[in-house]
Amino acid sequence: MSERPEIDDTPEPDSPEIEAARHLLSAEAVRERSAALFAHIEAGKSEHFRFDAAALPAIADRVAAVTRERYPDLAVPLHARFRHFESPGLDRFASLAAAREWATPQEAARAMGDLAIVSVLLDAGAGPTWRYREAATGEVAGRSEGLALASFAMFASGAFSAVPADPLRADAAALEIVGEEEFADGFQISADNPLEGAEGRRALLASLAAATRAAPDLFATEDDPRPGGLIDALAAEAVDGELPATMILAMVLEGLAPIWPSRLELGGIALGDAWRHPALGDGTPGSDIVPFHKLSSWLSYSLVEPLVIRGIDVVDLDALPGLAEYRNGGLFVDGRALSLVAPPAAPLPVDHPLIVEWRAATVTLLDRLAPMVRERLDAPPEALPLAAILEGGTWATGRLLAAEARPDRTPPIAIISDGTVF
Repeated sequence: MSERPEIDDTPEPDSPEIEAARHLLSAEAVRERSAALFAHIEAGKSEHFRFDAAALPAIADRVAAVTRERYPDLAVPLHARFRHFESPGLDRFASLAAAREWATPQEAARAMGDLAIVSVLLDAGAGPTWRYREAATGEVAGRSEGLALASFAMFASGAFSAVPADPLRADAAALEIVGEEEFADGFQISADNPLEGAEGRRALLASLAAATRAAPDLFATEDDPRPGGLIDALAAEAVDGELPATMILAMVLEGLAPIWPSRLELGGIALGDAWRHPALGDGTPGSDIVPFHKLSSWLSYSLVEPLVIRGIDVVDLDALPGLAEYRNGGLFVDGRALSLVAPPAAPLPVDHPLIVEWRAATVTLLDRLAPMVRERLDAPPEALPLAAILEGGTWATGRLLAAEARPDRTPPIAIISDGTVF
């Protein structure tokens, strides 16, 4: 009798395309590819920008001054969505939590995760004219703060919950049926108060519901899948109570990848907020692609506080990249570190090489600026991580410079937004 052939059960190696895609879905790749593209600008080879390193010290001075004015004791919190639920003398989520009295830290953290994920996904640029008026306080806000107040009010009203007895949550059953009229009412959208990318935002909620159902290992809870189930999944990855910050981004990118509109794919893997640039590429798969993962990175920062409530210590925060968006980017343009070769005559799509370069420069220059700001504030990295510098910080100074340069406070470069990138 002949011997049975041995079966080789060694797994097939991933294709080069899949390996490249997995790398592009990482914090490391955001910095690596951004630096490569910024080197193109710094070398004077860009068709769109010139870089002046001599402008950085004045920008650092301004950021340090704004940070000290906003946080005199330099106890700067992280740049997270929860900052937008706060205003002088009013912490909206804390008031909500005090009234709700969740039975366990796990329940509270899960609800915080629900709110953070939904609100961040709805936070792409609102446009210059849209405003939201908060009924309880009469406060009127636009842009990111207004979007925060609107999404918070919908969460507090139970609009994202399918469980009447537990309105302060978000679950797939409710998210998948948020209607056009309900969304318009919640965000006070009208002909006189248009919100850019409104339909794209509402579609994201339905896509979020589908993503939570498709990945029960990440989002499953005791009943219907919930975005905040991700907090439980992340807590399970902690070792001795510690979780690397990059693990948050990795899991966010894994769990939420299906929700983004169809853009670039590599090896059948959707790459999300990632874009090609003709100055890059060495012939290997994906080498001309620059990932930014802006909303995913900001969401990762915003999930730190729920994890802390859950009892998890998030470590190595500075491994997460800076946020490639128009306020941080505007800081360097209005601050004259980046100058346009030829200002565009019309708003540009997010995949335009100029926008890709601008965002790459933003990521790299935030890293260069951070130690300069710390030096001016005499603060070590552990006391002032990059996420705190963003909050203190670069985002507020970018907005301030925009207001000084343009009456309508618009960014220095106009971008066509579909509500799913910025």
